[in-house]
Amino acid sequence: MLTSRLPNRVEPYKLAARAERLEGLVALDQFERLAEQVGAQDGDCQVWLDFAIDPQGRRVIHGRLEAELQLPCRRCLEPLSQHVESEFLLGMVTSDALAAELPSTHEPVLVENEQLNLLEMVEDELILSLPQVVYHDEALCRVSRDQLSSGEEAESPEPTPASPFEVLRRLKDKS
Repeated sequence: MLTSRLPNRVEPYKLAARAERLEGLVALDQFERLAEQVGAQDGDCQVWLDFAIDPQGRRVIHGRLEAELQLPCRRCLEPLSQHVESEFLLGMVTSDALAAELPSTHEPVLVENEQLNLLEMVEDELILSLPQVVYHDEALCRVSRDQLSSGEEAESPEPTPASPFEVLRRLKDKS
């Protein structure tokens, strides 16, 4: 179990040159953009980062993260515990032009003044790994499927023919 805290900033090129591994925790309440999207969070995000230089000479970060988040149910908006995890491969770049040169297997991460903001990087990866929609099981949700509909069935002006050839037959009969 991880117990140490990750630093907010690192010098990633030095870490890659020494093939360093960082692992630790980041408090979820530090992630402002995550809180704007899914609400304030408690607990920690577990993070494992391997800094390296790949065979092509690119500085890369192989990473993995895990967190237990409270995400709003899309039906009732009550919090629902959701395990979120992600594995990622980042290519360190200093500009957008260099980011465009990375292979599709790599996501770019911007390194400014030889410094990398780990807090922002982990938050980005956590946001990218959020599930599209989250629902309670129907039996456990406060809002039932009946409450989501308006109660009125949509009426079509003409009944749908049973067969696509039925339309052709009707057109033929009219002529």
